[in-house]
Amino acid sequence: PHLAALVLARGGSKGIPLKNIKLLAGVPLIGWVLRAAIDAGVFHSIWVSTDHDEIEKVAKQFGAQVHRRSPEVSQDSSTSLEAITEFLNQHHEVDIVGNIQATSPCLHPSDLIKVADMIQKEGFDSVFSVVRRHQFRWSEVKKGENKMTEPQNLNPAKRYRRQDWPGELYENGSFYFAKRHLIEKGYLQGGKMAYYEMRAEHSVDIDIDIDWPIAEQRVLSFGYFGKEPLKEVKLLVCSIDGCLTNGRIYVTEDHKEMVSYDYRDIVGIDLLKKRGIQVRLISDRDCSKTLSAMQLGCVAKVNVTNKLQVLKDWQEDMGLSWKEVAYLGNEESDVECLKQAGMSAVPADACAAAQKAAGYICKSRGGCGAVREFAEHIFLLLEKVNSARKQ
Repeated sequence: PHLAALVLARGGSKGIPLKNIKLLAGVPLIGWVLRAAIDAGVFHSIWVSTDHDEIEKVAKQFGAQVHRRSPEVSQDSSTSLEAITEFLNQHHEVDIVGNIQATSPCLHPSDLIKVADMIQKEGFDSVFSVVRRHQFRWSEVKKGENKMTEPQNLNPAKRYRRQDWPGELYENGSFYFAKRHLIEKGYLQGGKMAYYEMRAEHSVDIDIDIDWPIAEQRVLSFGYFGKEPLKEVKLLVCSIDGCLTNGRIYVTEDHKEMVSYDYRDIVGIDLLKKRGIQVRLISDRDCSKTLSAMQLGCVAKVNVTNKLQVLKDWQEDMGLSWKEVAYLGNEESDVECLKQAGMSAVPADACAAAQKAAGYICKSRGGCGAVREFAEHIFLLLEKVNSARKQ
């Protein structure tokens, strides 16, 4: 049977405009779940249902197909079931839908693989995700009511210790898998039904209980970053014009060139060096005089016609794997380097081709702190590497 992943991503949002493609830890929110779905390898097709051009663009960048939903199922009052039903009406080849929530960025492929087995091999009609919580519930007393609250799942005279109580299962909203015949009857949950319990640290729902800065920390600690394990970065290669500088060249009356840079980026380079990470610079043009004036103390290659070849030469000379190389670029000449490096980033104002190839999009513009921001991102990921080693 044809198993399709379907991510519902409407353009409208009452809380955060275009939340589904807002950058979370350098990646569009929807990109986290699409990466997990693709790497799971269990879906015959992966779709994003949207009514917005920008969301469609991002979805295709991450390898998903796009279903343009109608205005009738794109309203604030529209339900997920209505949007899924419309999708099935136009895609008759699909037998099972795995509805994955875009707002669950800590989803891992291993969870999706196990759920696919449950619904394809074990014969369940619907499977949904839950998380175990240890929370005591009390009855609600509305204002003006003359009564006392009552315990719902505890005896106040004998409160459980956490380690003595198994807790309760709650839907966490990460995904809802269901067979076509069930959805056509108007149900997402029903028939032979089962839950799939996710780990608490992976149960991040931005819609319900978490704000953006906290979510970024959770994703950096518990998110899924790709099939290969992260390695410690040992080399950062940075394109000069448009990354270390803002790309502008000022020419004086006596034909001398001047550029500007942000001191925060110089601090970022120094911090990288102190962590044992080499920083090397690269440029399409001859800017050796500018580099000499900046006194950065970094190996640099200028007037380069093939950046990828220079990057390969440096990588081989240092005996590094590509996972140990990071690259910060901003132009089309950087695209192949961004694709090859284990960790890649671009400033906020990089060209579209570079943004598409990068793994991280900085909030800062070129020459305005992008190098420092990427350095801090590398440090956070190194913490993740070190944590994994300890485990």
